[in-house]
Amino acid sequence: MDRQTSPSAQQPAASRPDQGRAAEAGAGSRRAAAQRQQMRQDLAAAAMELFATQGYEETTVDQIAAAAGVARRTFFRYFRSKEEAIFPDHDDTLVRVADLLASAEAEEHPLDVVCRGIKEVLRMYAETPGVSVARYQLIRQVPALREREIAVVARYERLFTRYLLGRFDAAEETPPGWQRGGDDDSMLAEVSAAAVVAAHNHVLRRWLRAGGHGDVEAQLDHSFDVIRGTFWPTPPSGARRRGTPVAPGAIGDAVSSEEVAAVSALSASPSGEVLITVARTDAPLELVVDSIKAALSGSQA
Repeated sequence: MDRQTSPSAQQPAASRPDQGRAAEAGAGSRRAAAQRQQMRQDLAAAAMELFATQGYEETTVDQIAAAAGVARRTFFRYFRSKEEAIFPDHDDTLVRVADLLASAEAEEHPLDVVCRGIKEVLRMYAETPGVSVARYQLIRQVPALREREIAVVARYERLFTRYLLGRFDAAEETPPGWQRGGDDDSMLAEVSAAAVVAAHNHVLRRWLRAGGHGDVEAQLDHSFDVIRGTFWPTPPSGARRRGTPVAPGAIGDAVSSEEVAAVSALSASPSGEVLITVARTDAPLELVVDSIKAALSGSQA
């Protein structure tokens, strides 16, 4: 006698009632989020147009709502004030950046992760250059909006500082002279986070002043290289600044003992002076070493 199959087992997995309801709920949630985002954009666009045509101070919330085709109470479901309508994307971008930091691989350098995070903010502006340029011009004219912008920037700085503090304990690469676990932790976290945000703001404003033209991401990448070289100048332990990474103690054909000594000498102390020596290529090595020792002794006298 054939074994009977229950009705639920006969149904494909995707068509089972509980999974179907879950899929519908997920799709409904995504639609609601998209509709909410679209309404925020519509209100922000209406606000920007009114601010540009009749002035910021002269524009009321009622006028913004009417221009967007909604009631006043609808406006306040999306924004607490007309100032907030100028910055409709930052809340979502902050969430996206926080998710990026949380999902970063432990092997990735923490400063590189922060640089990737702030690039998400830059892309938010670059997606709509015309709106971003108009917003920038308006903010320059209205002190209240400049204060609001400063508050938004501070939220990113705090987010990056918290992330860096959480990663310093696990970081292998540390700047020379840095005391791990001491006051240097919080200082370097705040300074590094502020430097990344300041570099982003500098590049972004230069791009906005140029009318939103140019490869702004390439400009930001260049600024990141400058920051890395300033705040994190030494290579990881056992690795060269350029060329093939070498594991600690693995001295062979890939890297000579003289190269390892050179790397150690270059990163020995942040307070030491730089010594430049000129020698003929046919000079005996012993004479070159003796001249270097004599120069070092003279500089330390």
